[in-house]
Amino acid sequence: MNIPRLVIAAPSSGSGKTTVATGLMAAFSERGLAVSPHKAGPDYIDPGYHALATGRPGRNLDAFMCGPELVAPLFAHGAAGCDLAVVEGVMGLYDGAAGRGELASTAQVAKLLRAPVVLVVDASSQSRSVAALVHGFASFDPQVRLGGVILNKVGSDRHEAMLREALEEAGMPVLGVLRRAPQVAAPSRHLGLVPVAERRADALAAVSALADQVRAGCDLEALLALARTAPALSCEAWSPERALFPHPAPSGRHQPHPASPAFEARGPGRSPGGRPVVAVAGGAAFTFSYAEHAELLTAAGAEVVPFDPLRDEALPRGTTGLVIGGGFPEVYAPELSANEPLRRAVADFAAAGGPVAAECAGLLYLARSLDGKPMCGVLDADARMSERLTLGYREAVAVSDSALAATGTRLRGHEFHRTVIEPGSGAAPAWGFTRPERRVEGFVQQGVHASYLHTHWAAEPSVALRFTGAAAATAAAPVTAVVATRP
Repeated sequence: MNIPRLVIAAPSSGSGKTTVATGLMAAFSERGLAVSPHKAGPDYIDPGYHALATGRPGRNLDAFMCGPELVAPLFAHGAAGCDLAVVEGVMGLYDGAAGRGELASTAQVAKLLRAPVVLVVDASSQSRSVAALVHGFASFDPQVRLGGVILNKVGSDRHEAMLREALEEAGMPVLGVLRRAPQVAAPSRHLGLVPVAERRADALAAVSALADQVRAGCDLEALLALARTAPALSCEAWSPERALFPHPAPSGRHQPHPASPAFEARGPGRSPGGRPVVAVAGGAAFTFSYAEHAELLTAAGAEVVPFDPLRDEALPRGTTGLVIGGGFPEVYAPELSANEPLRRAVADFAAAGGPVAAECAGLLYLARSLDGKPMCGVLDADARMSERLTLGYREAVAVSDSALAATGTRLRGHEFHRTVIEPGSGAAPAWGFTRPERRVEGFVQQGVHASYLHTHWAAEPSVALRFTGAAAATAAAPVTAVVATRP
């Protein structure tokens, strides 16, 4: 597979990676190129802006959660058929999982993809020193190919001339110069940028302005030429079907996994095509999800149907499985609380034993209350905002059998929240963390698996298969409380 590609990196966070990466994606898309957007690391928010810029799903490449061996296959899956791929880095170029060397760093992703790196440098408080900075990043790891620099926050023509002169002496191409432009900065809050779903019209305008800025300040032809120097990747593209059913039968079709549900029968909890219906929360309050999760559920045999807990008063028709991912329910607590019919439907579904997979925001939504506002009351726990940011990678093992994971299932995940829930775990916890500290966390009760931990199911596809099987079992013996329908 030979997809032209660039990795957009920086010496540190706050240098302008998102500005440049999103602007490049939009500018090349406007030229008629099919651009595949990617983000190194676990972040959910930036890929929303990438998707807006390209019209394609923003996809994450996380070497910690998925393992280095899956980075290139997942990239190839997302970039198939595209003219160009742009990968936005995470933190500084060489920053990765704490205490793990290069693991999960932008540099590691660039090496796994054999992709040239463009370094975005905040030049606002330096001139000739920029050459020493860039030289250090270029020489630190000879396997990382630094193909050029984009200078951000340049103050004047004279400032630009000094910077260019210094980098010319260092032999480093300047591929773009961006002046200060606060009018296109995206607003942020306690966990980063405000997601696209919360400000779509303004986000569209911001992405368009970023494209204009990048088009005016960057040498797009030189950047495209650099992207085309990336050699072909020899890996096979990741496939949700192959991940779930890796052993082909003699006929060439994949053999069903022993945990695979049977879909022959029809019932009240099945779609017209005979597939169990898995409802996935979305809308402005639940914006965090990885594209591969829905793809795995679909490949496992489910019909994935989105719904919006801020708007919809009933679960989708025939729901037999419920996935509530991450997001910002704390921002919308009054609105979520006011939607009493849906809260009651979710509580009834869980009480009847329906399978529910809830991560972070989903955990809060299932609680008894959030910042004093009534939530679904599925869990005997209360959540509230906190001053403390909980952030970092985790190594976890399932300590209770659930609809999502069998006891002993090991996953790597990520925590990212400014809320606390009390108690932090139930009688049957969801996960036991082994690193960086030992503790149990989350709740397993009946069909519910609820936890703060964000996971990437491509790393352990069995969870999608197990959850779809639980949804299929619910379809065979439908939960009467979820037969509520919406127009």
